Amino acid sequence: MHARTRARPGFFSFIGALFIAGALGASTKVQAEHQDPQRETTVTATTNEQQELPEGRAFSTVHRSDLERRLPRSAPDALRYEPGVFVQQSGHGQGSAFIRGLTGQQTLLLFDGIRLNNSTYRQGPNQYFFTLDSSTIDSIEVLRGGGSTRFGSDALGGVILTHPLEPALSGEGFRVRPQLRLRGTSADRERGGRFQLEASWNDQVSFMGGVGARQVSLLESSGPVLNPTDGGLPDVPRFAPDQRTQLGTGFNELTADGRVVWRPAPGHTLILAGYLYRQYDAPRTDQCAPPYAPYDECLRYEQQFRTLAYAVWDITVLGAPAQQARFTLSWQRQHERRRHDRPASFVSSLGTDDVDTLGFTGRAHARPLTLPGGHPLVLDYGVETYVDLLHSASTTSFTDVGLSVRRSRGQYLDGSWYLYGGAFLDAELSLPQRFVARAGARASWITAHAPGDAESGSAPVNRSWWPVVGHAGVEWTPLGGLTLLANVDRSFRAPNLDDLTSRQQTGPGFQFENPHLQPERATTLEIGTRVRTSLVTFQFWAFSMLLEDAVGKRPRDSGDCPVNTPQCVSSWSRLQLVNARELSELRGVEASARLRLIPGLVANLTGAWTWGEGPNLGDPPSDPSIPFEYRVPLSRVPPLNGTLELSWTHPLGLGAGGALRWAAAQTRLAVADRSDARIPLGGTPGFAVLDARLSYRLDRVLTAGLVLENLLDTPYRYHGSSVNGPGRGISVSLEGALK
Repeated sequence: MHARTRARPGFFSFIGALFIAGALGASTKVQAEHQDPQRETTVTATTNEQQELPEGRAFSTVHRSDLERRLPRSAPDALRYEPGVFVQQSGHGQGSAFIRGLTGQQTLLLFDGIRLNNSTYRQGPNQYFFTLDSSTIDSIEVLRGGGSTRFGSDALGGVILTHPLEPALSGEGFRVRPQLRLRGTSADRERGGRFQLEASWNDQVSFMGGVGARQVSLLESSGPVLNPTDGGLPDVPRFAPDQRTQLGTGFNELTADGRVVWRPAPGHTLILAGYLYRQYDAPRTDQCAPPYAPYDECLRYEQQFRTLAYAVWDITVLGAPAQQARFTLSWQRQHERRRHDRPASFVSSLGTDDVDTLGFTGRAHARPLTLPGGHPLVLDYGVETYVDLLHSASTTSFTDVGLSVRRSRGQYLDGSWYLYGGAFLDAELSLPQRFVARAGARASWITAHAPGDAESGSAPVNRSWWPVVGHAGVEWTPLGGLTLLANVDRSFRAPNLDDLTSRQQTGPGFQFENPHLQPERATTLEIGTRVRTSLVTFQFWAFSMLLEDAVGKRPRDSGDCPVNTPQCVSSWSRLQLVNARELSELRGVEASARLRLIPGLVANLTGAWTWGEGPNLGDPPSDPSIPFEYRVPLSRVPPLNGTLELSWTHPLGLGAGGALRWAAAQTRLAVADRSDARIPLGGTPGFAVLDARLSYRLDRVLTAGLVLENLLDTPYRYHGSSVNGPGRGISVSLEGALK
């Protein structure tokens, strides 16, 4: 399904005609309702139905009530109880979700339908999902498996779609509702809060806005996680003398947001929204201090900022070809300032990167068409395009002589830009005998441009790709409550500016660019079953993903380092991203169940296992007697893991429960994993962590939550993380508002 030719003009004309027809229709607005049985139903000012994840696929949802019970420290932390999701942390103020063994630039993040992924997302874990304030989130949907047909590049392992809180309508008259939330934890001495204000006038205008802040100190764990091979202490994290407090942790945070919703006419909603995130002084734990370096050496993210502003026109037009349509114009800036201090060498390096992203998305849901025989056909379609403008700079200061030198290039090449977009069409056809067939296709356009830099030996980049991908699936419901599903998906990821131009220190070593990379393409086959009764909801999925031209890290010698790059020569290992010569494979199973045991008592269980293998990217030794593995494990694939949650709620608002997170040991390590200080020698040990929870909710006036975390004070670390999990402690949240 991959091609380098342009999509046919007729397809885009068809898309445009349907959008215009939908915009010119007229009818009444259908209100959206959030259907979470554990919370009250709130009528909101708009609907995001056309942006929800597609039916017939493996997905799960985190609701606002789940956040209130679990009290996660961050948006990534909120996903720890979702099937097939494994959250890694390279720093206390960072978090990256693995979906079916993939993360970073191989999974796609969206906020209110807007791409967060830009052209500087890294090949491995990154910190950017952490920049979403969990206090502003209403729900998070997780699609497991390829999603490029509907969502475009990067959606190889899955898609994380975050929905923001919406202001409520007042009905008649003017209403103002202030709200204050306070939060604290003992393990990292977090102190923070948020003030939020809702206001609305009749059924036409509503507003929600807030400001928040928190200060987070050093994280106390239950003690070291030891190497399985020798019982020794891993190189990271480094500890204070008490052997519990982790150095290279802590951060400060400020947030602000505002959302105005206006309904000028029935069936039409306009939204203006802005979200600001400001994180300060967040160390990267595995580089603060790096292995084999003095304790005072540290790589710190002095500033990790995200600014998002956008406007939405949401239309519901019953009877028109486009029954629902949503158009979004957005601007986003990702700002990052890193400081690497090496006092023993009298050197301090400062790097600054800014990515400005301008975007447009248009999506529509058509009214059902009745085919001969009375079979309904439903179409979803859309078009989107984004452009990244990149500014990057780097300065080296010699502190003993007071001299600063500006490098000819930063982590990236200043003045680079990246264009990406596409158009898709998804179809769903209901057939006799309770069969449903689904299929879709996307044509995309991607262009990468970067100027050359002779002084640093950086080659210019001018690359374009025109991939075409698609999916097909079938669903059969032989019995009421039992559904069988099968899907095949073809997704892609085009090389971005990080792949093509970046030079940076990563966990396994120093990584430098490869301007000749080709797109990654994934073919995913999956089968699943769903059971839904009044007492049990159960899902099981098995999948196999074949990756063509998978991008991985290839070891290099110091002689391969780019010119004028001393940090490459001095690194303990050197790596370059390359396309694998042969197929890579990921396969696994996922299961989840929700059991309604007695009135008010619910049990949620999840489990997942993933296995990955690909070709060895190194060259075979010239001496055939030296052992060489031609097939090796893929990097940082999560181990067998799962969760168990028990939740009891009383009609008066009282709640109680417990939670268990567990993971088996992961000893199947890639070549790059063995040089990654985030992974103990021999792999990451297994663990089981038990929490207890209490909560109370009084209508919409008072919400209180208490989590007693890690009751057994178990030392543990999620595979690939630099940070051990919190030790025994308390998390508390108190939220009060006027009704």
